[in-house]
Amino acid sequence: MSDNFFPRYNKKGETPSDLFIETHRDLVKDGSKWLTNTSQSCSVVAALIATVAFTTSTTVPGGFETNGLPALKNKPGFNLFAVSSLIALCFSITALVMFLAILTSRYQERDFGRDLPRKLLLGLTSLFVSIAAMLISFCGGHFSVLKEELKFAAIPVYAATCLPVTFFAMAQFLLYIDLLRATLMKVPQRSHKVDP
Repeated sequence: MSDNFFPRYNKKGETPSDLFIETHRDLVKDGSKWLTNTSQSCSVVAALIATVAFTTSTTVPGGFETNGLPALKNKPGFNLFAVSSLIALCFSITALVMFLAILTSRYQERDFGRDLPRKLLLGLTSLFVSIAAMLISFCGGHFSVLKEELKFAAIPVYAATCLPVTFFAMAQFLLYIDLLRATLMKVPQRSHKVDP
């Protein structure tokens, strides 16, 4: 028989699992509360992006010709609009599903080891990609309908539109790196160095 076949008990008759659950009860409660609030907020954003992406993928800029094809199909910005609108829809639905999976989780101690960080990492990644794709879709669709003399004047406005998303991504970057590290490494690493 292997050594770990029989559970070991301490002087109080507790197994390591019992002791771990008891000492981490407050941490699990706090983590569950934070994860629930984060998932609820992000699922609302993902649902809004999915709604906008679905609407833009079915309502093309410039309308349709009499033969049923888009009127701007030969413009370079239209292809960018069509592809990025589809990407925004797919990734926003993926983000929504991941955040709903987190909200319906059991929030047990073992779930915080790998399952919940993976879901949160996939949800945040999908949310960031869908936000970026939605902005690209907007810029591509708008660029297709502009007159030639206004196209270069609109580029600074497009850049200014992307600034808030860039600031949000930079603010969440450290959380993203911590999640990536927690998901990929087997043993959690210290976030700070200890002086000898």
